[in-house]
Parts: sequence; structure tokens; C-alpha cells
Amino acid sequence: MYFTDRGIEELVSRRGEETVSLEWVADRLRDFVDDNPDFETPMERFATFLARLDDDED
Repeated sequence: MYFTDRGIEELVSRRGEETVSLEWVADRLRDFVDDNPDFETPMERFATFLARLDDDED
């Protein structure tokens, strides 16, 4: 288990029953980056990863 899994597990346990839109998630990511500008690059990479999940790999 990676260290980050603890945060993921907390997210699931606290909010696992909720349904949210991707727009809501994008707004929360923007809020996070506004409060934590050092994480701009990792959040950009994460958002790009999610956006391209269905792209065919060449």
C-alpha cells in the first residue's frame, strides 16, 4: 500500500456514497491548487491522466 492510499481510503469512507459531477471534481481540484500552488504540476498530470483514460495507446 502506498502512503497516498490512506487519503484515498479516507475519501471513500467519508464520501463513498455520494454522487458528484466531474465539474464538481474539477472545481475542487482548482480550489486545492489555489490553496497549494506547489501542487499545480501533479494536479495537472492527474487531470490529464483522468481525461485521457479512454485514449488508445499506440
